Amino acid sequence: MPPSQTPVTSIEGLLQQACARLAAHGESARLEAEVLLAHTLGKTRTWLRTWPEHAPSPEQQRRFEALLQRRAAGEPIAYLTGERDFWDMRLHVTPDTLIPRPETELLVEQALQRIPRDAAWRIADLGTGSGAIALALARERPACHVIATDISAAALAVARGNTERLGVTNIEFRHGPWLAPLAGERFQLIASNPPYVHPDDPHLKHGDLRFEPAAALGSAPDGLHDIREIAHQARGHLQPGGWLLLEHGHDQGPAVRDILTAQGYGEPATHTDLSGHERITLGRRPA
Repeated sequence: MPPSQTPVTSIEGLLQQACARLAAHGESARLEAEVLLAHTLGKTRTWLRTWPEHAPSPEQQRRFEALLQRRAAGEPIAYLTGERDFWDMRLHVTPDTLIPRPETELLVEQALQRIPRDAAWRIADLGTGSGAIALALARERPACHVIATDISAAALAVARGNTERLGVTNIEFRHGPWLAPLAGERFQLIASNPPYVHPDDPHLKHGDLRFEPAAALGSAPDGLHDIREIAHQARGHLQPGGWLLLEHGHDQGPAVRDILTAQGYGEPATHTDLSGHERITLGRRPA
């Protein structure tokens, strides 16, 4: 604890002090404080509420204080704890990977609606990061074979680790940009959450985005370069009737539909996330 502060020994006391430190985070302050303290103690948030009078050791208090300092400086909770929940999984994440977000679950949902339950499809996940999309699809459709690519070797190491921890065996990883590692191969479905943020977007200078890998966020010059590249390359890697699904920014739906139409995809459609924002656009290679 800083020498200017009176040492606090109880869990509830630590949480009250932490909420004051994280006041700028508004209603999330208590939640974030509980997550960080539970992580520090190796307990659940329910345990903290059950034993509010428990006194963490001085070393535990020091580690909690260090995490609070980093969070107060803006570092994402997921990087502080090294984990993030996605779909029905708890994934390991590092600053080498994007932090999986709830809106990306919409991409998984839309993909699963198109993959028959007993299908033995070949599926590609481009720019897999922590492996979130690939793992969700592989677990939900165990007869399918999923190949996940990423240009970052460090991100692939994180994805492989998640795969091993979850005991998933129907995923293969390839190192390289987008479809380059998949030369000569075809798939029934290709999915991607590519970089789509405009390089001048002010959000890149605020919040969690400041700490996430820039190459996985921004797509110069207009936020759509990588989506164009994927749409162009994917046509040659899709089976007739195969699907391409892309996550994108909330205001990019019309542009992405135009890109898919220009590339000859049929049935272009955009789906909205829980906030009502256009988030996933898909198209189909003609049969």
